[in-house]
Amino acid sequence: MFTGIIEEIGEVAGLEPRGDSAVLIVRATRIADDLRHGASIAVNGVCLTVVGWSESPAEIRFDVMAETLKRSVIGTLAKHDPVNLERAVRADARLDGHVVQGHVDGTGVVLSRAPGDEWEAVRFGLPADLARFVAEKGSIAVDGVSLTVTGVGPDWFDVGLIPETLRATTLGGKAAGDPVNLEVDVLAKYVARLLETTKP
Repeated sequence: MFTGIIEEIGEVAGLEPRGDSAVLIVRATRIADDLRHGASIAVNGVCLTVVGWSESPAEIRFDVMAETLKRSVIGTLAKHDPVNLERAVRADARLDGHVVQGHVDGTGVVLSRAPGDEWEAVRFGLPADLARFVAEKGSIAVDGVSLTVTGVGPDWFDVGLIPETLRATTLGGKAAGDPVNLEVDVLAKYVARLLETTKP
């Protein structure tokens, strides 16, 4: 699992189609320090497995299956695109964000940005079937970034981005119309499922 605290912004080196799947190649520096085969890394919030890498520069290879391409925006990435990267959390580490599985629930889109003095208010659109899992002051992962929801609507939600988030993640460069990966709070999904299955 992950925390939604981005460790570095990497760069797409390539996305190679393989029938209904693909191989994603990402350049990285910091997270490449302790790579191992089979390790989990969140790329824009998508949990992917390391299948190989090269050094100088460090290029990490991931297999991307059809389900991932369908549910996320990974398949739209192009060479040189920036991506948020986070290694799986260690059992002895602090959970500074929230519990993020790296299992993207769907995609959303940037609707608007409103700059403040030192921060920005950003509104995202999301599918109506995901909106019921989003609550004001709850958590959501947007492109793998752990964020606190500041407002909700039938098909949108608002967040506030502090200077560190604007600097250290790709969200600082997103414009209206840009797609993003969304992962809603896993606890909300389980509660909804329990309520559905216990109805008389």
